Amino acid sequence: MKETITFVGLDSHKDRISVALADGAGAGEVRYLGEIDNTPTAVGALVEKLAATHGALAFCYEAGPCGYGVHRQITGLGHDCTVVAPSLIPTRPGDRVKTDRRDAAMLARLHRAGELTAVWVPDAGHEAMRDLARAREAAMDDLRRARQRLGGFLLRHGRVYTGKTSWTKAHRAWLARQRFDHAAQQIVFQDALEAIADAGARHDRLVGEIETLLPDWSLAPVVAAFRLLRGVGLISAVTLVAEIGDFTRFDSPRQLMAYLGLVPSEASSGHKVRRGGITKAGNTRARRVLVEGAWSYRLPARVAEKDAARWEAAPKAVREIAWKAQTRLCPRYRRLTAKGKSKNVVTVAIAREMAAFLWAIARRVPTTTPSETA
Repeated sequence: MKETITFVGLDSHKDRISVALADGAGAGEVRYLGEIDNTPTAVGALVEKLAATHGALAFCYEAGPCGYGVHRQITGLGHDCTVVAPSLIPTRPGDRVKTDRRDAAMLARLHRAGELTAVWVPDAGHEAMRDLARAREAAMDDLRRARQRLGGFLLRHGRVYTGKTSWTKAHRAWLARQRFDHAAQQIVFQDALEAIADAGARHDRLVGEIETLLPDWSLAPVVAAFRLLRGVGLISAVTLVAEIGDFTRFDSPRQLMAYLGLVPSEASSGHKVRRGGITKAGNTRARRVLVEGAWSYRLPARVAEKDAARWEAAPKAVREIAWKAQTRLCPRYRRLTAKGKSKNVVTVAIAREMAAFLWAIARRVPTTTPSETA
């Protein structure tokens, strides 16, 4: 006889967790149990209590800022736990009442009905590398903002750099020659320069930490393989692997493209077919890295001299995929541009196909990472 499963919905917050149960299958009763503290001790006591009075348990809660600690604790106790995507939870347009109690009951009911979409849960080591990659990105954003603030300050006072590119040696020499009549403005200028130097040093330090820790990461072979693809450097490869995680969970390249939000949106009805821009769903960081890398395909296909050693050390199957990507996407970029397509549209189209080549490469690189999947 098949064991009855009790579905448990957890509406998790920083301090408290609301708990609801959905008995069995079909239209069984959904009961609200109350609230518990969001602590390992309270969660462990809840699981022990429910396991003693019910059969198999299937927990679920929404992905959010509280992370995956509850998931890891519950699965470690031998029970099923699903972390669900909040943006994909079905909602009723006319429902205007939202409480923790109703949310917990809704999660339990929808989990029982199989209407929730699970997110991929990284293991602790993968999450640590993802945190480091995101810290580097935050440092880069701080550096960019600091530079923009200085540029705005200089523009307000009529100081415009006429060279080709900013933040080169020539631009820095030009900055060093700037002087202001008022002491207060000179202080502001010098403070902005120091803020840029500090932000740059922080960014460089985090890049160095990534390079140091990368060899110990079990997904380092995937990062190395991705670097053979044109437009994917060290930081881009680390970002893609850290953000997407287990590429084998996608059964086809189209699924990965949709996950990255690189497929066209559509609003069709009857005989009318309306397609718009890309959906921009899924992981923003990974999509941005791909779009930035796609610009490099405007140039002819070739292997740079600095990459020759890495190409020779890579498996033959990976080299063939990376070269096939160049011989396909470089001419495609030029053909689409020649047709009068916007460069932004062309770049996104190239990024979409880059995702397919990444998928193919990832499936040919063996890893030993024990992924946790919900």
